[in-house]
Amino acid sequence: MSTTSIDLESHGGGHGHEVHDPHFQHHYSTMEQQFDTSKIGMWLFLATEILLFGGLFVGFGLMESRYPREFVEAHTYLQRSLGALNTVVLLVSSWTMVMAVHSARTNQRQKTVMFLAFTIVCAFIFLGVKYFEYSAKFEEGLLPAKYYWHKENSIPACPAGPANQTPTVPGCTHGYATFFAFYFMMTGLHGIHIVVGIGLLTWILLRAKKGEFSHAYYTPVDLVGLYWHIVDMIWIYLFPLYYLIS
Repeated sequence: MSTTSIDLESHGGGHGHEVHDPHFQHHYSTMEQQFDTSKIGMWLFLATEILLFGGLFVGFGLMESRYPREFVEAHTYLQRSLGALNTVVLLVSSWTMVMAVHSARTNQRQKTVMFLAFTIVCAFIFLGVKYFEYSAKFEEGLLPAKYYWHKENSIPACPAGPANQTPTVPGCTHGYATFFAFYFMMTGLHGIHIVVGIGLLTWILLRAKKGEFSHAYYTPVDLVGLYWHIVDMIWIYLFPLYYLIS
């Protein structure tokens, strides 16, 4: 099943206590089984992540159908060039992550370390760009929900009050505030995943420096790589949803 697994019987028997690989867990029969089980577990976790963001995508679609004009107008206040830059950064980081997994699998320790470091740098670049984007939104009052106070939109924001209360201001709409509520919620949650990814990448980078990974064992690199690709894929959907809406 996995080209990187080791048949324990070739190391002197099929029992865990007879194998000297410190990464082998005694409750598995072979390293192949251990690797495949770990990968299935990661895929199950990633499925929950997809369900989480999937619910937010559905919520965004429902609100867009309620405030179609406001959502289209609100997206013009996003900086498309910065969104495109972050898209390129994450695509590059996906490539460096693939190369890190390949390097670990082929016993190239220095390249593994190098590609993991590049991936971490890309992650920090992404967060840096989001910092400048968020800062601009804070200064302009393009904030979520009741904190929204931007004055240049053609339709005024509604005064704070119960969500089910009919607005008393003529032409008042919650559309812009709702758009930016979803914007900050979804991109912010994605940013948290980036921060978690940086922590995981740093963890395996330190282990790679110690020479822990080889063709015989590189499961952590592979699993962190899967996580990172899912994080990148989510942004591939967020970018057109918010920056290219029309």
